[in-house]
Amino acid sequence: MEANTTPHKRPRGAVVFDLMGTCTDWKSSIVASLECQPPTPAVDLPRLAAAWRAEFFKEIHRRFEQGEPSEDIDITHRRVLDKLLEEAGVSFAVWGEDVRQSLVESWHNQTAWPDAIPGIELLKQDYFVVVLANGTTRLQLDIVKSTGLPFHSLFSSQLLNLTKPDPQMYSRAVELLDMAPADCVMVAAHAYDLRAAAKIGMKTVYIQRETEDLHENMDQLRTEFDAFVDGTAYRVGGGIFEIAALLKKGI
Repeated sequence: MEANTTPHKRPRGAVVFDLMGTCTDWKSSIVASLECQPPTPAVDLPRLAAAWRAEFFKEIHRRFEQGEPSEDIDITHRRVLDKLLEEAGVSFAVWGEDVRQSLVESWHNQTAWPDAIPGIELLKQDYFVVVLANGTTRLQLDIVKSTGLPFHSLFSSQLLNLTKPDPQMYSRAVELLDMAPADCVMVAAHAYDLRAAAKIGMKTVYIQRETEDLHENMDQLRTEFDAFVDGTAYRVGGGIFEIAALLKKGI
């Protein structure tokens, strides 16, 4: 076999993505899983899914602020789910252990946003494209397998033994990429994530997703970071495609 003598193009930098919400539509997947369970007429399932996500974020931020060690996201999801079901009056007799475990596991199987896979493929032509997200490596692997998201590599909080938004987690990722922070762009649909990345000198791109940061002022976020892109319309050239165009111009 003839050897490939074409020289490899040196990456121009790295694009570092958050995963859930930023690249995946977790809500559609979770609502579909909820709808497959024994009927609970008194429970609004889309609202339950939204509350599950919101309370999960509150829990991980609480643990971080109090200096508690990070834990397996499956454990956090289960604890939050049990609390929400108790508040909704859904007993173990209605949704028992098998149902609840199945629902927790459904977070491992998600759907990519329409712009995510082709947009990431486009970015990979010029950049290393990696994930930096809280959670276990197994969770990330399962999500990437179920979605088909084509990342070069995955950096989990479990792998780095750190938790976002600790600035050290971003610094460690940049170190592993063997790049300067200024050559790395953090992309997320969560303002707290980008604020932490900016502290170590990474460039920041906020991508708006319909399921994320519902409490944030989007007009403010449009001017807070290096770039803001609309990831809700799924128009041609929008979302992650727009990020690729912005990077070529030099944000």
